[in-house]
Amino acid sequence: MLYKTYNIPGVVMKLEVKRVGNSTGLILPKDFLGKLNLAQGDWLYVTENADGSVRLSPYDPAFEKGMKVAEKAMKTYRNALAELAK
Repeated sequence: MLYKTYNIPGVVMKLEVKRVGNSTGLILPKDFLGKLNLAQGDWLYVTENADGSVRLSPYDPAFEKGMKVAEKAMKTYRNALAELAK
C-alpha cells in the first residue's frame, strides 16, 4: 500500500464548514495534516460507509490499482527492462 490511512479510535475532531472565497471548505488542523502527511494542494478521498458515515483518506484506489498493474508488468518484463536500462 502506498498510502497509510489513519483511524484513531476514540478521537473525535469537530470541524467547521467555512466559506473560502466562492467555495465552501473545511479547515484541517495542522497536526492532523502532519499525521496524514498532507500539504496544501494535496487531495483527500471521501468514502461513504454503509452506516452513512464518511472516511477521509489520502489513499487513491484507482492509483493503487494502476500501480499493481505496473508492478505486474515490471515483473513480467524484468529482463527486457534491465536491457533497456543499459
